[in-house]
Amino acid sequence: MKAINASKVRSLPHMARVPVCDNSGARILKVISIIGHKTRKGRASAAGVGDKIMASVISGKPDIRKQVVAAVIVRQKKEYKRPNGMRVKFEDNAAVVIKDDLGNPKGTMIKGAIAKEVAVRWPNVAKIANIIV
Repeated sequence: MKAINASKVRSLPHMARVPVCDNSGARILKVISIIGHKTRKGRASAAGVGDKIMASVISGKPDIRKQVVAAVIVRQKKEYKRPNGMRVKFEDNAAVVIKDDLGNPKGTMIKGAIAKEVAVRWPNVAKIANIIV
């Protein structure tokens, strides 16, 4: 997993509900933990674009509901700044459910755009994306 080269704002706190933008069967995820994120004692961790999270499936198909899955945040509403000075923000927050540590997505298509930082860090997710912004 490569480092992200933007000044990322982590805008999705612990226990946030995030919609899923792929066809894996899940509809809404609840963020349980953020993988690789360290904070000060007592501070709740938060996720931003490109982060891997562990999440509980709140709604979706009955066979995947109430399961803990790994996911990657591909869009966030809060704007963040790229090294060239451009500020990027999306209309909504969104995540993609992944199968393993390599980042292979569980679904076969992604609805909507994904951030360029996600495409660099998770190339297997970028393969099935329609638009990369």
